Amino acid sequence: MFTGIIQAIGRLAQRQVTGTDARLYIQTQSLNLDSTQLGDSIAVNGVCLTASTLTGDGFWADVSAESLAHTTLGTVLLGGLVNLEKALTLQTPLGGHLVSGHVDGVGIVTQCYEDGRSIRLHIRVPEGITQYIAAKGSICINGISLTVNTVQGTEFTLNIVPHTISMTTLNKVLVGQHVNLEVDIIARYLERLLSGETIKKSGAITESFLHTHGF
Repeated sequence: MFTGIIQAIGRLAQRQVTGTDARLYIQTQSLNLDSTQLGDSIAVNGVCLTASTLTGDGFWADVSAESLAHTTLGTVLLGGLVNLEKALTLQTPLGGHLVSGHVDGVGIVTQCYEDGRSIRLHIRVPEGITQYIAAKGSICINGISLTVNTVQGTEFTLNIVPHTISMTTLNKVLVGQHVNLEVDIIARYLERLLSGETIKKSGAITESFLHTHGF
């Protein structure tokens, strides 16, 4: 699990394509890997990857065909910058929201413009995701925990504040760019709960039912 608070900006230094999957070498730049061990998880642009080899200045990770097909990792150019976050621990402040590193889909930036000292983004999402996005709710974009401003149809808007601009790759975002999206996992579990056998057996959704199931 992650928090969506980016710890460093890394760089894709090497890519080895092996059939339908690939190995990526990520130079971690300022990210401290002293406590990182083989097999640990590191989020790269919001995609949970496993460190298979550790070097002095980065790590290698295997990326499956599934991940290449459903995220933007396959399109990052050599030398391209990526957002990095190590997996959270029980001592990690939860400054963003709970993020699994499992991308739900790829969105596209349709508008990008200055809004005061912030950047306002409009992002169009693929089918099957819009029902999980709510105004003032949380969403993860390229590994960054952000707050949704508005939702209209298949698009939502949000503001990128100066600190986030300076500490992530969103300072280089362009109209037409594809971004990894992960919706709030609470929304997914709530949908499963409300559509599952539990509801069929218990009847109507009541205040008591929601309280019993932790809501």
